[in-house]
Amino acid sequence: MAEFLEKTSLEVVNSPAGIEGPGFFATRLDKVIGLARANSIWPLPFATSCCGIEFMATMAAHYDMGRFGAERLSFSPRQADLLMVMGTIAKKMGPILKQVYTQMAEPRWVLSMGACASSGGIFDTYSVLQGIDRIIPVDVYVPGCPPRPEQVLDGIVKIQELIKNESLRRRNQPEYKEMLAKYGIE
Repeated sequence: MAEFLEKTSLEVVNSPAGIEGPGFFATRLDKVIGLARANSIWPLPFATSCCGIEFMATMAAHYDMGRFGAERLSFSPRQADLLMVMGTIAKKMGPILKQVYTQMAEPRWVLSMGACASSGGIFDTYSVLQGIDRIIPVDVYVPGCPPRPEQVLDGIVKIQELIKNESLRRRNQPEYKEMLAKYGIE
């Protein structure tokens, strides 16, 4: 270690034979992990009404969400990393939705699809949750009533960009833990 501290500049050395040329590139580990995560999303659909039908159209052959790396739907929270909440969420379902979110492993992301999931939609009543962001953090909102499959795909692309550019250490930051604490999630 003392020798390293005595040197004041870095020495550039030639790369060994066979380590350069076509097929080799240098990048950062967090960028490779972000690219792999973004192109292998395992969504968990939490569909309660008409937005679920639009999601089915998005998964079908014409739009084919599988082209975006999200082909394998997971109906187990422990095997999913993207929670897609679609449709009207009653206040009685709020604790269940929060439980599903907390059962997902880190890193996890949330996409709120449609007016009902994002803001309660036309149902401004005592029994409807006026936006899922009151109980769990939301990463991307997809507007519409119901949103078109193109809008859903745009939301998936936005989630992919978020995943690609997320720091590997973000989830360990005090700000992230403070945000989860506001929602009562540890």
